[in-house]
Amino acid sequence: MPNPKKSRALGFASCALASSLWGCGFFFGKFALAEMNVGAMVLYRFLFATLALAPLLLTHRPRFTRADWGLLLLASFLGIPLQFLIQFSGLALTTVSHASLMVGVLPVLLAVAATLFAHERMDTTGWFALAASTLGATLIALGARHATGANRPTLAGDLLVVLSLVIALAWILINKRLMQRHSPVTVTAYGVAAGTAMLLLVVPILYRQPFGPTPIASISLKAWLALAASGLLCTASTTLLWNWGLTQVPASQAGVLLNMEPLIGSLLGVFLLHESLGPSARTGGALILAAALIITTGSRTRQREQLPLT
Repeated sequence: MPNPKKSRALGFASCALASSLWGCGFFFGKFALAEMNVGAMVLYRFLFATLALAPLLLTHRPRFTRADWGLLLLASFLGIPLQFLIQFSGLALTTVSHASLMVGVLPVLLAVAATLFAHERMDTTGWFALAASTLGATLIALGARHATGANRPTLAGDLLVVLSLVIALAWILINKRLMQRHSPVTVTAYGVAAGTAMLLLVVPILYRQPFGPTPIASISLKAWLALAASGLLCTASTTLLWNWGLTQVPASQAGVLLNMEPLIGSLLGVFLLHESLGPSARTGGALILAAALIITTGSRTRQREQLPLT
């Protein structure tokens, strides 16, 4: 498909907004997980997301080759059932603080992966901003204060979250490859729909009663609203915004803005869940915002010659 003129500023704004909305996912998920298991929460979340994206399935008909369909299905499997079920299983075994720390590592992993596999070359300013942003996410995670009696972190939970981040890298890079030839709207709509269909198959198998999806009648209105917000705001909207943003800016630079997620999560904890942030967390937030400013105004990551994805 033809390459339209790119908008660097709008691309960064789109990725920043997507990351900020992702930061609300843990907040909404906390309400839903109080009434259901991981499998049910992830399944209902993506059903809401698919419902929101359904009109796009009709207005943006795919023109994928057989190879493109294979890549789309692979990305959908990695990015939805595999990543989300592993990540939320890890979150159930560790603390929000530790999980946020793990998520803060994702931009570094993405920059390295983009350099190795997506043929991008990060300049010195970009790497400096990346390091500052990751340090900021670390300080936020370590500076968070959680309620007494919260689950203690475990090595198994932390490792599951890290594993989900590695899987997320593959999802991001495969989608970026597909969007070189297809509309981000098409890739998003059909990718989420395919991933949701996979969840409908695997969740009943993996989460059988009494561990199966919670009966609909027993879910409270508060939980339904949290699920709807997770699906509409934190999944459908974020995936559209992020995928479009990746068509405008290099993945390695966009990765810095992923650290808006722990920043927003911490702010929600302070103002809505009455958690407190110490000096280190406040310093971390300032570092993340400064890194985002530097990466969007001072760094010039170059795109090397594209090679086939193998």
